[in-house]
Amino acid sequence: MNKAFVLSLLLAAALVLPGGRLGAQSVALSTNAADYANLGTFNIDASYGFIRHWSVSAAVRYNPFTFGKGEDAFQAKQRSVSAGFRWWPWHIYSGWWTGARAQWQEYRRGGFSSQLTSEGDRFGGVIQAGYAFMLNKHLNLDIGISLWAGYDKYKTYSCPNCGTVLVTGAKYFALPDDLIVSIAYIF
Repeated sequence: MNKAFVLSLLLAAALVLPGGRLGAQSVALSTNAADYANLGTFNIDASYGFIRHWSVSAAVRYNPFTFGKGEDAFQAKQRSVSAGFRWWPWHIYSGWWTGARAQWQEYRRGGFSSQLTSEGDRFGGVIQAGYAFMLNKHLNLDIGISLWAGYDKYKTYSCPNCGTVLVTGAKYFALPDDLIVSIAYIF
């Protein structure tokens, strides 16, 4: 397993694990349904509300799937780790929120509209905003959007399986990151 991936997981866990006693409803686990629509990307986000208006979180995403065979194959594989914070104007886990996070992603995608396939590592910062609907005492529906900017070191191949490298490079990027439609369980 990639050392950067393991170190990122450890950093993310250190940010979320509480250092003292837990108050009522200060920990939440959530999953983004919109990520599952992205060819079955598994995801989980753990957050900890440490004061009235602030929470820290760490998230992981994973997609190992390739669909089809040969020239008809397509994929949106990824391993991603992020850690950040949210600011809640009213109270944590309810109402409007805005936040930021640092994110690393190892990806391989291609075969959708052409045979070109790209793979590489991206890292950068994400800004996000949304609204949390309190469905009941322990369940929330979060909606939101996020934008991601950073640095991408990549290779482009002529097809998903052939291994012929067309381009190798690095560039800065700015992309939409998430459409958030998340179900959160608050402990």
